[in-house]
Amino acid sequence: MASNPVRRGRLKLALLAAFFLLPIGASWLVWKLELAPGAAGNYGTLLSPRPAALPALPGLKGKWVLVQFDSGACAAACERKHYFMRQVRRAQGKEMERIARLWMITDAAQPSPALLAAIEGTVVAGGGAALASSFQAEGAASEHIYLVDPLGNLMMRFPPEPDPSRVIKDLKQLLKFSGFG
Repeated sequence: MASNPVRRGRLKLALLAAFFLLPIGASWLVWKLELAPGAAGNYGTLLSPRPAALPALPGLKGKWVLVQFDSGACAAACERKHYFMRQVRRAQGKEMERIARLWMITDAAQPSPALLAAIEGTVVAGGGAALASSFQAEGAASEHIYLVDPLGNLMMRFPPEPDPSRVIKDLKQLLKFSGFG
């Protein structure tokens, strides 16, 4: 009869210990399964924020801006980036008005009228060669798509031939948590 209260006391102590150790064990398990906050980060490369020195165009003011640098002749890779930027913007749904697209032309070549009609809504500006050198790139600036925040700071670079679904996810998160733009 004396062992019965001892046994109950030990059971209560074990349950109490399990109650306090369970959250620690669960957090370790989540960390081991790579569900930790650092593992599910952004797709684009975060850049140290600094002024992007974009041209002061009315269509860009106060918006998130997807920027691409390319020749006015616009080869196939350039056209894919235009299509990609348009689709990523449209995928934002009602938030798409907070995003603008900018094509910085890096040479003296004039874009074809057919291309300009196809990329309607994209702001086109010259002088991209001088500005491209100030954008951080792995390789040429024309290989990447950049994201500039509504305050005019360069903040993110997407890799060449980016995965659209991951870029859409990055932009959704930015627009969700940002009070700007």
